[in-house]
Amino acid sequence: MACPDEHDQTVEGIILKEKDSDGQFYFRRMVESDIPDILVIERYSFPNPWKPAAFVGEVHNSPISHPMVLVIRPENIIVGYVIYWQIKEEVQINNIALHPNFRGRGLGTIMMKYVFERVTLNGARYIILEVRPSNTTALHLYEKFGFSVLGVRKGYYINPAEDALVMGKTV
Repeated sequence: MACPDEHDQTVEGIILKEKDSDGQFYFRRMVESDIPDILVIERYSFPNPWKPAAFVGEVHNSPISHPMVLVIRPENIIVGYVIYWQIKEEVQINNIALHPNFRGRGLGTIMMKYVFERVTLNGARYIILEVRPSNTTALHLYEKFGFSVLGVRKGYYINPAEDALVMGKTV
């Protein structure tokens, strides 16, 4: 990982210059030692959180899976993560979450921009994801990025039971 200057962080050729009043954020690939911190965010974020083994599987599912963490400097604290799969032209966003203390600061937007930039550089043509209809914050974020509802997966979620909206967009 190269650092063009002390204010920019480069990750796989992408320079993130976004800043927040609490410091600078950067992305890096998730590693197994991150999973305890990820699980805290996961439990805050979802009523039916992923198990540790699911995250381990994503960390080791290269080159398809891209589990990325959003880290704040200089503290080097993980504040969010996104996991997406890219198989040639198709991208599936599987999981995206921020620690509650860092929500409402535009970091979800930064995370989505990051994914779009990376997948576009790698030849993506379209992106899909599933979301609970009750997750209005996520729905607004996805709509902001031009996602539209493609269909419904009946009974997709449990705890509580809910359908999933399948959303997608071309890149």
